[in-house]
Amino acid sequence: MSVNKEVLNKGLQYLAGSLPTLFIGVFILNSSFKNQKHPLFIYVLILAVLICAYAVYLMFKGINTIMKSMFEK
Repeated sequence: MSVNKEVLNKGLQYLAGSLPTLFIGVFILNSSFKNQKHPLFIYVLILAVLICAYAVYLMFKGINTIMKSMFEK
């Protein structure tokens, strides 16, 4: 079984990029729920959900890229 190392590194970069965005998104989400009476609550909540969704997308793309590096010729 041969692994395409360039594609594998790209997949690992996607996963490494998803880790900080996941923590930042959850942190912003938590602080938005703590400040529900603030007038900008809904905008901060939307921003946090978008950041979390982007982190999930990066994780999916990273895992998909790693699988491509392992199982494609």
